[in-house]
Amino acid sequence: MVTLKFGVRRWGSATVAGLAFTAGALVALAAQQRRHKELRLRVAEVERGDEQRAILDQQRAQQYLLSKAMEDADLAAVYSTVQVDSPTRQRQYLFANAMYTNALLAYRVGVVSWEELHGHLRMFCQNPIFRAYWDAHRPHRASLEGNSTEARVGRMVDGLIRDLDEADTEEWWVVGEPPHE
Repeated sequence: MVTLKFGVRRWGSATVAGLAFTAGALVALAAQQRRHKELRLRVAEVERGDEQRAILDQQRAQQYLLSKAMEDADLAAVYSTVQVDSPTRQRQYLFANAMYTNALLAYRVGVVSWEELHGHLRMFCQNPIFRAYWDAHRPHRASLEGNSTEARVGRMVDGLIRDLDEADTEEWWVVGEPPHE
């Protein structure tokens, strides 16, 4: 009998030691997984920052080219393929493009929400020159990838113009709801 009790105790001690080892290993594994998750989140954050910097750099270049085109009619003729009736109208279209791309950038980098972008664009759509610019550039937007941010924003502007044209109120600032993002 004594031997039996000793064997059970010994087996029980081994089991307890094994369970303690397993528990320690699980705690270490959980800590390692938490650290791995933190590192993955940090890498994603850095990548988002790199992407935003690239977008901002591209936007700066575009704004530089637009400003040069607005200053010089000869350069403006290269920048845009849309035929206009005067250099003044061409500069207005270039400026409308600058306003639109600035609003689009603000959304892309998170400065404004989808709803705020809708409000800014609704104001733009009140302007007849912006509307003429938008209509003249319809063929350019036809080549956008359907699910791209710019294509979705373009559809929002098209919807805003349609809603404003159909509205039976003079309170343009309340017309239209932003489409789901």
